[in-house]
Amino acid sequence: MHQAIRRVADALREAERTLIITGAGLSADSGLPTYRGVSGLYNGTTEDGLPIEAALSGPMLQHDPALCWKYLAEIGRACLNGHPNAGHRAIARLQRRHLGCWVLTQNVDGYHLAAGSPQDRLIEIHGTLAPLYCMNCRRLDDVLATRLTGPLPPRCEYCAGVLRPPVVLFEEPLPSAALAQLQAQVARGFDAVLAIGTSASFAYIVEPLLRVQQAGGFTAQIDPMVSELSGQVDVHLMAGASDVLPQLIRHIFPD
Repeated sequence: MHQAIRRVADALREAERTLIITGAGLSADSGLPTYRGVSGLYNGTTEDGLPIEAALSGPMLQHDPALCWKYLAEIGRACLNGHPNAGHRAIARLQRRHLGCWVLTQNVDGYHLAAGSPQDRLIEIHGTLAPLYCMNCRRLDDVLATRLTGPLPPRCEYCAGVLRPPVVLFEEPLPSAALAQLQAQVARGFDAVLAIGTSASFAYIVEPLLRVQQAGGFTAQIDPMVSELSGQVDVHLMAGASDVLPQLIRHIFPD
């Protein structure tokens, strides 16, 4: 493991442009549930007898907002009760020292920003939990914590429409601005890609990785589980991100 960590650290140190892709596994050490994998709450069906992909979908929010909000609120409360962990802080330190380092996150918890990652090099491809907005009149609502402890679904104070967070639910398209930003950076090219805590095989994750490989760059994954990505990267570190990332950063910046 030590040799593999050194290899990843050397590659990140030498890279002029690096893309770090993060998923739910990174925030697992902050106490947040993952959809899949270790401690995944939704391996199988929810207590309502539905796959989480159905319960947390755009159509469900329209058809049965109370049921959809039952699970949105669960995620929201977990995010508000947690904090960035050592992995988030290590990534933020790398970004502050390495101006060519970008973060693409699938997470909606806001922990990258809270840990100090620069907003102008952070792509939150699945949106964020706040501020809520009304699906009817589009007014913003800034009291997420209060809404999560009240009746569900939360409703607009002006028109009684259902509120929702600016997150991407299942069966909804990715936000065009974030997608355009990602595509522009991928077109510029990266020398290294590091995937952390994600087992997803979505095109926006696989494409940057494959492009770097085709250009002779370096790819790595940090995840205690084996996934589809594991067989595609140069190095797979089978460990928790909050353990490995601080070690990586100490190798890159020994001072």
